[in-house]
Amino acid sequence: MARSRQGMLDCIMCLTVEGGPCGEIPAPFLPRGWSSTSGVLPLEVPRQTIKGNYTSTQEQRSAMAPAMDIETPNVAENFNDHRDGLALEATSDAIDDVNVMKAAMKVKNGTATQEEVDIYDQSQFDAEKDKTQFRQYEDACDRVKNFYREQHEKQTVAYNLKARNDFKTKTRAEMTIWQAMEKLNTLIDESDPDTSLSQIEHLLQAAEAIRRDCKPKWFQLTGLVHDLGKLLFFYDSRGQWDVVGDTFPVGCRFDESIIYPGTFENNPDSKDPIYSEKHGIYSPGCGMDNIMLSWGHDEYLYHICKEQSTLPDEALAMIRYHSFYPWHSAGGYRWMMNDKDEKMLAAVKAFNPYDLYSKSDEMPDPAKLKEYYMELINTYFPPREGETERVIRW
Repeated sequence: MARSRQGMLDCIMCLTVEGGPCGEIPAPFLPRGWSSTSGVLPLEVPRQTIKGNYTSTQEQRSAMAPAMDIETPNVAENFNDHRDGLALEATSDAIDDVNVMKAAMKVKNGTATQEEVDIYDQSQFDAEKDKTQFRQYEDACDRVKNFYREQHEKQTVAYNLKARNDFKTKTRAEMTIWQAMEKLNTLIDESDPDTSLSQIEHLLQAAEAIRRDCKPKWFQLTGLVHDLGKLLFFYDSRGQWDVVGDTFPVGCRFDESIIYPGTFENNPDSKDPIYSEKHGIYSPGCGMDNIMLSWGHDEYLYHICKEQSTLPDEALAMIRYHSFYPWHSAGGYRWMMNDKDEKMLAAVKAFNPYDLYSKSDEMPDPAKLKEYYMELINTYFPPREGETERVIRW
């Protein structure tokens, strides 16, 4: 069966859990190995197509397209404790090093905008920190190039549809926010010379840096939870490549603003007649809410927080887009933006330095800080009846 642009859009956009008005899904539109009559469909999206070009608001969260509206199952399942969390964190640190050095080099070379200078070079908490203590840019690039080669080959539309379907239909563990933070302590990277801190201490560092700068409490809490999506590595990821790394849209041409753009040559979407077009399945001004970003810890946590917290849109944007460097740092994909996205971009840029530059060997004390942050957690993840802390479905 030959694919047409409109046929592909209609089938992807009209799907519902029940099968939608399309009935069976034509095989060319399915991820490899899926059954067209299984009744297990990729995701739940609104009836209108992305080409409809509408502006999403907070009240329209449930009408998002590939960002989608996910209902998580209320069934607990243990995480896989045998995965190499230290290796994941080593890769994640190397990715951060590259992004730190790229930003610093732009400032040093005079190619940064004044806004970037203000954000990356003049952050209050970073004023006394010597960025040259981080490993050199070239060494970090060598560490991450093979990672990005694998990520760029495997992050396809088909995989992203399947990942979202798995997120929607499979069981996950249940635990509180603080328990999730403690779980991430298994990701301590003892071989990392940049910091000897555990994940919970890094999260507290980011939150405390934001707090010292007198940012709103929701902003502080966002710093605390922003990397909890790395729990995905212990649950349902295929490897490191669908957990960490810079994110980017799928379903349209891979932009030159993405790190190592040449490594997409083995991604089948780069040769697809629709996905390889500049706009692909999208239209200019469709809005970032309606874009399917490459699956990873940001997207995973975004959907959890969107459904189970009262965090504002700015916080959700910080969580979802903080690894979307092609957009918030390199200036790519501006054609996708609507009016809301201008505000969200400013929020992400305000958050980014706290993620990158708050690493240090200054040891925060979780026991002393827990009471303060538990108040914030209970404010934005309000406990349900009978709970003292909100139990989150991961």
